[in-house]
Amino acid sequence: MNQLSFRLFNHSAALAGAVAFLLTLMNPANAVTPVAPSGASPTPGSLLPPSQFLAERAGFTSWRTLARVELTKKNNKLQPSFDNIITALDGKQIRVEGFMIPLDIGDNQKRFLLVAAPPHCSFCLPAGPDSMIEIRAPKGVKYRFEAVSLSGKFQVLNDDPAGLYYRLTDAASIEK
Repeated sequence: MNQLSFRLFNHSAALAGAVAFLLTLMNPANAVTPVAPSGASPTPGSLLPPSQFLAERAGFTSWRTLARVELTKKNNKLQPSFDNIITALDGKQIRVEGFMIPLDIGDNQKRFLLVAAPPHCSFCLPAGPDSMIEIRAPKGVKYRFEAVSLSGKFQVLNDDPAGLYYRLTDAASIEK
């Protein structure tokens, strides 16, 4: 095999491997569906590869729980229909862990999005609305790339004009 044929073979093999990997990620049978409890039948929603999940922590509301939402058609538009587990959290103090997507400039963020998976691009959201929470932190939270732990009052948003499902008000950082 000459050098050109060898290079073409290597590039073709790499391309085939990348395509196979992407197809594996796109196949729901090979992805982890963020639902709770473990072992329950999958709920429609966003699919995240297992490497994107933070380890679940005792005392923290998990992203698997927040994914227990389905879209239903009401008045000619799609609206979220939340599981009873989620509606029971509405108005309660919760703790949650995730990654920051800042909405303002600066080190101290008073309003930002907390998402289940680390952002890969500053212009893209890593998942759907069931995988993000709007955070309102009166004292601010120091911006960082690694996961942050927060506590605050949880709100379930039934018809938010921005399409958000969840909000955490009076949020404050929890030191690990």
